[in-house]
Amino acid sequence: MNSLKETHFNFKGQTGFYKGKVRDVYSIGDKLLMVASDRISAFDVVLPRAIPFKGQVLNQIAAKNLVATADIVPNWFLASPDPSVSFGVKCETFPVEMVVRGYLAGHAWREYKAGRRTVCGVSLPEGLKENDKLPTPIITPTTKAHEGHDEDISKEEILAKGLVEKSKYEQLEKYTLQLFQRGTEMAAKNGLILVDTKYEFGEKDGVIYLIDEIHTPDSSRYFYSENYEENQNQNLPQKQLSKEFVREWLIANNFQGKDGQVIPEMTDSKIEEISNRYIELYESVTGEKFEKSSTEDIVNRIEKNVNTFLEGL
Repeated sequence: MNSLKETHFNFKGQTGFYKGKVRDVYSIGDKLLMVASDRISAFDVVLPRAIPFKGQVLNQIAAKNLVATADIVPNWFLASPDPSVSFGVKCETFPVEMVVRGYLAGHAWREYKAGRRTVCGVSLPEGLKENDKLPTPIITPTTKAHEGHDEDISKEEILAKGLVEKSKYEQLEKYTLQLFQRGTEMAAKNGLILVDTKYEFGEKDGVIYLIDEIHTPDSSRYFYSENYEENQNQNLPQKQLSKEFVREWLIANNFQGKDGQVIPEMTDSKIEEISNRYIELYESVTGEKFEKSSTEDIVNRIEKNVNTFLEGL
């Protein structure tokens, strides 16, 4: 199966290029063209092989969710010229990521299991076990690192360091909780629980915008709601729809992104398994059948579709 590992386009009107962990971002004047590659990262490390259809999955889930939440907060998304591409408003990014958690899972559970009862300045009650629902959703922000690892940070530290001014940060908190509530309701309609997720925000002309992707398997964790209570009562693991299964596979093979650790071999069968899990998540989250785009010549397909779109602006 062909995949899109990187791009090197030169579009008409292009004024800049930035290569992120999984996206290639092209500046077109005061707009952005974001190509969702099939690269996959875990523990803030880009893994050596790309995952077929992953970019399309992320891009299309994000586009659907941005449209479905535009009544809560303005967002950057304007159009999708190709199944793996989004086009929208270029913003000045806030230097923090707003992570919101409704359940004790992933990183928060690993901290809790290690004996810590405060995450990003938020106190957690005693007596919780992995995947328990929290009394109320909590916001556990991280710094937004251009390279290396994002780091946990508290609201108090964000304000003390002047990363975001107080009134704007409090608005980000309100948007975060409203978006999480909407995402929770949308997931429930498809038999899923939105466990945790992250949102990124930017600003343009004094207006706060929701940017990047939302409610995708790279930025979110989902459980199936059908067996959630039963699994919790019996201390069984929850079946997840997220990238956590990739992290768990890496951890089991002694890799957590630390110096000196070697990324385990990603065989063809492992690549296919990960690809199928992403497609499963798309269909579960959206309730729609995933339509695979042509992979015969992905770069040429994207270039042709984007150029046609830009000519029509």
